[in-house]
Amino acid sequence: MEYFLPKGFQFAGVSCGCKTEAGAKDVAVIVSQVPAVATGVYTQNQVVAAPVELCRSKTPTTDVRAVVVNSGNANACTGAQGTADAQRMCDLASEASGGEFTADQTLVMSTGIIGQFLPMANIEAGIRQATRGLAESEQAFLDASDGLLTTDVARKVATRRVELGQRVIHIAGMAKGAGMIGPNMATMLCCLLTDAPLGVNQAQRLLNDAAGKSFNNISVEGHTSTNDTMLLLANGQAGGAPLSEEEEVIFAGDLQSLCIELAKMIPADGEGASHLIEVSVTGAASEDEARQIAREVAGSNLVKTAVYGCDPNWGRIVSAAGYAGVPLDKRHLNLKLNGISLFEAGEPVTFDAPAASKSIRDHHTTRIELNVGNRSGQCVHWTSDLTVEYVRFNSEYTT
Repeated sequence: MEYFLPKGFQFAGVSCGCKTEAGAKDVAVIVSQVPAVATGVYTQNQVVAAPVELCRSKTPTTDVRAVVVNSGNANACTGAQGTADAQRMCDLASEASGGEFTADQTLVMSTGIIGQFLPMANIEAGIRQATRGLAESEQAFLDASDGLLTTDVARKVATRRVELGQRVIHIAGMAKGAGMIGPNMATMLCCLLTDAPLGVNQAQRLLNDAAGKSFNNISVEGHTSTNDTMLLLANGQAGGAPLSEEEEVIFAGDLQSLCIELAKMIPADGEGASHLIEVSVTGAASEDEARQIAREVAGSNLVKTAVYGCDPNWGRIVSAAGYAGVPLDKRHLNLKLNGISLFEAGEPVTFDAPAASKSIRDHHTTRIELNVGNRSGQCVHWTSDLTVEYVRFNSEYTT
């Protein structure tokens, strides 16, 4: 697979013993060779981890050089010590660079178990090792992306090559997340990097829009984390003038598609998941109303367990839409499951139940299409099914 990495960024990922798995990468460092515009979108939980507080205090900005990440420990609910440790991670990255960049130019992300202090001796060694090994290569990019993962089974990366006339711009993204995933950011980290020349306000707007179409529309069990962080760094190394309106539209489309690709990987890799569930709602009075219906359907344990059991129990879906708190006339309600019509204009449809069940069993992605009227509001939400393995894994998470 070819990766389109933006110019002027270096990466490293190493193992320092934060994770229990021997050799698992748990520290990542990303460095821009020149000051970069940096913007962020963060958790909406009121209980916020120290690295989130630190990043919020620094972004948006035009002067970031580095991002340092640890996994295996969230540094959340750790009080004054956690705040000091998050700052120390920035100090360590600066020191390890030989002063090439300052602690003030460094952002930090953490993910893992809540309520435990960081093993700072291990992290110090990891940051120093990673900073010494920084490289622009694809392997270094992949190593850094592995350093973000916790309960994830699969690596989550995506890149884009954007042609804007005679100019070529690149976007690269790495993310993590498999559990504690709820709408409006959830235990997930995402770092987006581009060599596009973006202004700080422009970058924040583009990031907000991309998050609204992607990471704000995913869930596993609906539990919003303390550590959710989505960063966008733009260092302008592709050169040229600021993006024109037409160029921005093209860039925004590629950024959104990249974020959707990354976002879908999270519930697809949901803890214990056997299916990715895509809930598409159309015909609503507004995007917000469509989003509200999609979230209720996606969040229903009865819908999630039906998909796990390959049961086309459409009554669970239409009833979840009905309690979403959105004005709804069931006479205008239509439902398809993997393209098979189950409910039309408020009436049940005769369908081949064994064939519908087989369509769920034979495909990792189950598509639920709900049309709720003739208006223009629409939204797509992605979630995972609820499995026996999910319950087992999370009932034993710290024991």
